[in-house]
Amino acid sequence: MELPQPGPENREARQAELAEESRKLRRLQIMMSMVASVLSQDPNMTLEEASEMAANARRAALAMFPGKELAYDLIYRPRLQRIMNERFRLH
Repeated sequence: MELPQPGPENREARQAELAEESRKLRRLQIMMSMVASVLSQDPNMTLEEASEMAANARRAALAMFPGKELAYDLIYRPRLQRIMNERFRLH
């Protein structure tokens, strides 16, 4: 049995979804790079401020990608934690 081919309207909708997903992913990558940069370079930032910034970044990421806590915790959390450990000599 052959499945029907998606019509042009379905293809266009899927392409629009993929384009939006790509934009959101790029926005997330830029945001996380900026957070990492500030965490590692701002000489006046306290540990409390850094922790708050990391928590806000997580909230923003999960607002863009609901239900992706595990992916965030695997990809971005270790990076931010490493920066904070090095910066504030936590370990």
